[in-house]
Amino acid sequence: MSISLLLEMAQGSALAIRGNAAVVSGERRWSVEDLSTLADGGSGVIAASGASHVAYVGAGGSVLPLLLFASARAAVPLTPLNYRLSGDGLRTLIARLPEPLVIADDEYLDAVGDIGKRIISTAQFLTETRTTEPASAFADPDTAAVVLFTSGTTSAPKAVELTHTNLTSYIMGTVEFDSAQPGDAALICVPPYHIAGVSAALSNLYAGRKMVYLTAFDADEWIRLVDAEAITSATVVPTMLDRIVGALEHSATRLPTLRTLAYGGSKVALPLVRKALELLPQVGFVNAYGLTETSSTIAVLGPEDHRAAFGSDDPAVARRLGSVGQPIPSIEVQIRAEDGTVLGSDEPGELYVRGEQVSGRYTGIGSALDADGWFPTRDIAYLDADGYLFIGGRSDDTIIRGGENIAPAEIEDVLVEHPHVRDCAVVGAEDAQWGQIIVAVVVPAPGASPDVEDLRSFVRAQLRGSRTPDEVVFRTELPTNATGKVLRRELVEQLSGKESA
Repeated sequence: MSISLLLEMAQGSALAIRGNAAVVSGERRWSVEDLSTLADGGSGVIAASGASHVAYVGAGGSVLPLLLFASARAAVPLTPLNYRLSGDGLRTLIARLPEPLVIADDEYLDAVGDIGKRIISTAQFLTETRTTEPASAFADPDTAAVVLFTSGTTSAPKAVELTHTNLTSYIMGTVEFDSAQPGDAALICVPPYHIAGVSAALSNLYAGRKMVYLTAFDADEWIRLVDAEAITSATVVPTMLDRIVGALEHSATRLPTLRTLAYGGSKVALPLVRKALELLPQVGFVNAYGLTETSSTIAVLGPEDHRAAFGSDDPAVARRLGSVGQPIPSIEVQIRAEDGTVLGSDEPGELYVRGEQVSGRYTGIGSALDADGWFPTRDIAYLDADGYLFIGGRSDDTIIRGGENIAPAEIEDVLVEHPHVRDCAVVGAEDAQWGQIIVAVVVPAPGASPDVEDLRSFVRAQLRGSRTPDEVVFRTELPTNATGKVLRRELVEQLSGKESA
């Protein structure tokens, strides 16, 4: 089925029947019927342009769900682009899209420039949706609904094709239709070009939950909106969670309406998770793990597991707080050795996943699925005896020191527990003797001046000596992308001018 049918179903939800706001973004407040009417007109604008693709450059907000459904009703794929890229970066990605209509927020029109494509402003698009007849196209469920460029933290971005079937199977397999309670509201601040932004728009509408957008994240404004809009659920990335926790430590509010706070996009340091659990005892925390290629979440650590692990004296239960939970019912997982052998419990290897929501297809490259439909995530992981999934980082991040493979996450998990460490990342640097050496990039805790040898001894006491950082570099912050993933390649490039101790 086409994702446009999700909007048609939502028109029969309790939220639509009540006529309340379904999408809130700044001063803009649309009902489900408003969104559907605008999507109809938007489909006509897209169809009239003759475009084979829609590219969007902007901060999102209410424009994202509108473009998702307008493009679907025009049977044309949508690609939200990373508006933080340079003009050259944006034009390079746009050039990879077939005959695109480019829709850009005013502040990004200059960055897009004159690239020989049809370009209109978001404001103009919104105006034209109100006067244009709907398109009559109907999308083939097996064609691409959304094409997203990967973050490219270790290589050039790939264009991931997500079909209507991929997306609708994820939504309908994980969300109960019209299941929201009256007054439920979700605060969305993840970027539109990330799969979490796409899935948030689809899943909250399908559940019948009001969506409130915060397009420029600020922790104090996030807290204000939670109170002002009576937010009941929200999704954040690790850097956002860190800033929210910091703001809450200096605030009297404890977000009384908030029931669920999901985090994901990259690994979150356990001290931060524990602090959040302490500050917000009434909130159910959810760790959601997924990839662009899997149409969003494939494993979840739910509220009960968070609280059970947080308060447990049993090491096997307590360590689950560092897991991403258990695979969702519609997803199969395997952990494989380099030779393809399927591994057992507590044996680390590469994570493979399979399910209808898994695409694994890239424009210009083809499918990465094997003959049996399994997708290689390139994440190192293991499953414990109870089926909890632990992610150890990307296989590309592995440090090979003197012929020994070392997972940075193994060292990071120890180092971040040091009381003088706020955050850290471990990378490999080229070395003539060892091939690579271990470099720990440390962000000190506020007011702390960590001692290098103390940090090294702290790691050595808990891991084998070969895991001890050879060097320690201090930074005020780690370079990350919009979803909180550490840009390890950037750290490695910086090491040529490092100030090490």
